[in-house]
Amino acid sequence: MMAKSLSNLLFKGLAGLPATRTSRIMVPGLNYQHGMRYSTTVPNEPDTHDDFKPTNKLESSGLSLKDVVEQDVRQNPVMIYMKGVPDVPQCGFSALAVRVLKLYNVPLSARNILEDAELKSAVKSFSNWPTFPQIFIKGEFIGGSDIILNLHQSGELKEKLNDIAANQKTE
Repeated sequence: MMAKSLSNLLFKGLAGLPATRTSRIMVPGLNYQHGMRYSTTVPNEPDTHDDFKPTNKLESSGLSLKDVVEQDVRQNPVMIYMKGVPDVPQCGFSALAVRVLKLYNVPLSARNILEDAELKSAVKSFSNWPTFPQIFIKGEFIGGSDIILNLHQSGELKEKLNDIAANQKTE
């Protein structure tokens, strides 16, 4: 009896809330639909057929994670290692860094360090910096969201990104 009345109260409370509609957001390995988070990865279990086992593209590339980080930093004018992805940051610091960098209309390359603990360690080792996000501009480690914000406020970030933004306009 108590459980039934409790569930009725809960239902009435939910029914009184305004309806909201959320769009579908795609994140590698996760599916967000109607505000709910669903995993789209398959567990790596011994009884799963090889055709259906998840693959790690970084591992199958033959590159070490250190090589992947070096290549990312060298080949991408603005590289950010963050929690989440630029369209769906998963922490406030990553969201702040992305918001500041997007002000400059530069191509932003990113990797989600939450998807791979070994990548996270490799990035920390590469930069010798313990926290995330980590931002690299033209191969140089800049720092995290606090440093990007300070550089933006002082005008130095505009100078660092000026030629990248100019190249973007000519392409």
